[in-house]
Amino acid sequence: MVNGKPSVEAQASHNTIRVLTVDDSKTIQVMLRKALESAGYEVIQGGDGVEGLEALRASSPPPNAIITDINMPRMDGFEFIEAVRKIPEYRHIPMLCLTTESDPEKKLRAKKAGATGWIVKPFNAESLIAAIRRVTD
Repeated sequence: MVNGKPSVEAQASHNTIRVLTVDDSKTIQVMLRKALESAGYEVIQGGDGVEGLEALRASSPPPNAIITDINMPRMDGFEFIEAVRKIPEYRHIPMLCLTTESDPEKKLRAKKAGATGWIVKPFNAESLIAAIRRVTD
């Protein structure tokens, strides 16, 4: 605080859009972090659905958007989406699926689980950022 007002740093961090990424591929995690941070987003990461839920519950404030893989060990993306949608304080968060799957049945299953959108791997940074902007603006 400076003269009773939040510092510039505090204001900036308060206005930063936070994105939780959940993917079991370390390579994809690095690519997501690099693309999102270079666009000014704060990134929180989990290696599968179980870690994603732990990261979500530990984050304060909660993320503004979530990107999740579908095919992961322990808890897959469908189960993760369903679990998040059952928690009242997180149910409003937009969730994008990032996956190699392009099967219409899987897209429908993700949508029924509560996914907001779908990004097919491989992705480029521009399309990723555009998708995040669409769901957070």
